Amino acid sequence: MTPPLDGPERDARRIIDAALSAAGWSVQNRGEMNLAAGRGVAVREFKMKEGYGLADYLLFVDEKPVGVVEAKSAG
Repeated sequence: MTPPLDGPERDARRIIDAALSAAGWSVQNRGEMNLAAGRGVAVREFKMKEGYGLADYLLFVDEKPVGVVEAKSAG
């Protein structure tokens, strides 16, 4: 289980969620992932291949992975 976010990372995630949604992405939690929900789906805290950890957001277009967004604090 992922620990709850706090402080700057939580704030960055709120901004990223809003920006992705405004751009037309369906933003989802990995436990509720539905890649067929739309053409562009952004999945939070996606577990990568062994040894690579978690991607803050894995982006899918037409159900295929196309990119990663990492949340960082401002500055």
